[in-house]
Amino acid sequence: MKTFNKSIIAALVLGTTAMGAQANSWENESKDAWIDGKAETVLLMNTNLNNFDINTDVKNGKVVLTGKVNSELDKELAEELVLSLDGVSDVDNSLTVVKSMDTKDKSNDMMDDDDNDLTDAKITTVITTRFLFDSEVGGTDIDVDTDNGIVTLNGSVESEAEKQLAVKIAKNAEDVRDVVDKLAIVAE
Repeated sequence: MKTFNKSIIAALVLGTTAMGAQANSWENESKDAWIDGKAETVLLMNTNLNNFDINTDVKNGKVVLTGKVNSELDKELAEELVLSLDGVSDVDNSLTVVKSMDTKDKSNDMMDDDDNDLTDAKITTVITTRFLFDSEVGGTDIDVDTDNGIVTLNGSVESEAEKQLAVKIAKNAEDVRDVVDKLAIVAE
């Protein structure tokens, strides 16, 4: 009888452990699916990238980017955008740079201007995305413009606290040199 009880207890312990592992696996897969959806969305919202040429795969919070982009800047932009998302632990950027004929014919001066424009576009996209994913900031009511690393925030917020949070989010974005606050507080 004691052997029978020990067998039942052992079976229950093993079954409970297996169910816990299965539940944990399901939870991780759900988080990864959520991160994958956010990554696809942030890439889709960026007008400098062709989202249909970029694939995302997420495993335990690590995002793998595959596909093709037109320049090293696009490759870096895609990585920065995904890395800025909550829940992303790391990005394996396996994007392939495929240079178009237009890119090969540009002069170095034009490339420098393009670098600034792409950096500004990256800054604008990262800040806008952070606003949209932050439940405390009305991201759709704030317009973000960037020129040579200087971010200008226009639009309306509901409180001084929301205004300060929006400015702080903008200042914390990479490559931002300064933030010009033109936000108006409009109580609803």
